Amino acid sequence: MLRCHLLLLLLCSSISVALSAHCTTVTATKTFQKCMNLPTQQASIAWTFHPHNATLDLVFFGNFISPSGWVGWGINPSSPGMTGARVLIAFSDPNSGQIVVLPYILDPTVKLQRTPLLSRPLDIRLLSSSAALYGGKMATVHNGAALHIYATLKLIPNKTKIHLIWNRGLYVQGYSPTIHPTTADDLSSIATLDVASGTAASQSDEIQTLKVIHGILNAVSWGLLLPIGAVTARYLRHVQTLGPAWFYAHAGVQLAGFALGTIGFVIGIRLGELSPGVEYSLHRKLGIAVFALGGLQTLALLFRPKTTNKFRKYWKSYHHFVGYACVVIGTVNVFQGFEAMAASGSYAKLAYCLGLSTLVGICVALEVNSWVVFCRKSQEEKMRREGLIGASEKESGSYN
Repeated sequence: MLRCHLLLLLLCSSISVALSAHCTTVTATKTFQKCMNLPTQQASIAWTFHPHNATLDLVFFGNFISPSGWVGWGINPSSPGMTGARVLIAFSDPNSGQIVVLPYILDPTVKLQRTPLLSRPLDIRLLSSSAALYGGKMATVHNGAALHIYATLKLIPNKTKIHLIWNRGLYVQGYSPTIHPTTADDLSSIATLDVASGTAASQSDEIQTLKVIHGILNAVSWGLLLPIGAVTARYLRHVQTLGPAWFYAHAGVQLAGFALGTIGFVIGIRLGELSPGVEYSLHRKLGIAVFALGGLQTLALLFRPKTTNKFRKYWKSYHHFVGYACVVIGTVNVFQGFEAMAASGSYAKLAYCLGLSTLVGICVALEVNSWVVFCRKSQEEKMRREGLIGASEKESGSYN
């Protein structure tokens, strides 16, 4: 009997996970017109919009992550975000054990967690609400249990876009849900839905796009262009046939790298604003450091002393130290960025590694060549001082 019960429980769990992975318009009590998978937590919604009276019938499909946890969804009337949202949260009643759904308003004090979150009436026109576990009255709350939260809302006429939020937590203290987990998925459970057309734009899509742009710009600028600019200055300045062209090439590459890096830095700040609670501490600190060093290098061009100035040697030491520090920190931070994007094994990282390896190989070849030329010139200079070159020239002349 126990074995049959465990098998039935496993089957119900498998079905509930499958249902949460694919949206449906049909539930045990209602049928809806449209449905949509939400971008995180294997959640989905189904709804019917009645344009003649601006009424919205909606059901949210979510999953518990703890037998003592909660599942909720809501609408933010003003902006896409948690603060200011009006939500319905379902959990097991601590007295009866039955599923209850209560209204809450997430004001700015919720993030501070100084006081318990208390249920209070919503200031939006909520006509009805209810919640039910998948499986009916025989179902029980467990990790992975599927839940349906129903609501009927009166929307503002001619305003069909709503900002949805949803989440789930591990514990409920009395009738006060505690804070949800703070993984990237949990912090990006936000979407804007047009209930009339069925189109949606999730915040996670915007964040992912910005991440890709941020990564490309910073990998190209701090991770490639700045090292190329340093290589240009180190190895081309001694080529006499180039004249001052090496300097213009060096300055142009560095300025282009700093310009692209600045755009990438600004996008990084925007990503931080869109992802409250998500903080890659080391990546952030290295980014600030390399941007500050890049700014100092750019300003140094404005205060570049003439070659005859006695402070020129100090300026050169400063310029070299800050420049190489910027290159090293920038390259390290590019790899930190790949870690932050969970792209350690991606083709993007492979492409960057190949580009960086090629540049390092060129540097090694040029460095070896520079040392060969230096050693050769040193040897010739030594022989010239000892008079060996002059003597050999005379002897070779006697044979002619």
